[in-house]
Amino acid sequence: MTAIPSSAKAGFHILIVDDNELGLLARKQVLCELGHRVTVVSTAQEAIRHFTSEPFDLVVTDYRMPDMDGVEIIRRARAHNPEIPIILISGFTHALGLNEATTGADVVLQKSATEVSQLIRAVNRLLRKSAPPKKRAATQKKNAAASKRAG
Repeated sequence: MTAIPSSAKAGFHILIVDDNELGLLARKQVLCELGHRVTVVSTAQEAIRHFTSEPFDLVVTDYRMPDMDGVEIIRRARAHNPEIPIILISGFTHALGLNEATTGADVVLQKSATEVSQLIRAVNRLLRKSAPPKKRAATQKKNAAASKRAG
């Protein structure tokens, strides 16, 4: 699968890495609805190529992939940009002992029925923490408007 940049012009630029196309598209849709620009890739090699050639405000990566696991992606992303916020998602967080301390991720999420709401909260929290004040205010305004339309 090739990278699919979102048409959203506002918000933050987020890279999502997952070899499961349905997971990629679902997460992309959710984050685009929040006003973010999202690029999705299905291999670790594509992810590395992207985060070394263009700036991202946040990376979301799956743990289990065929060519490289999410912890190695995190290690390489941090080598390129130590400050970038990273979320690791896995269906095996408890069984494999995956947490922030063992993976280097800022947030580790378990795939579950509550994954979407947890992802939204984690993305908002991490971007709020790392964003310059002007960008933070603009994004909060857009999220408030989107919430009003949805509700």
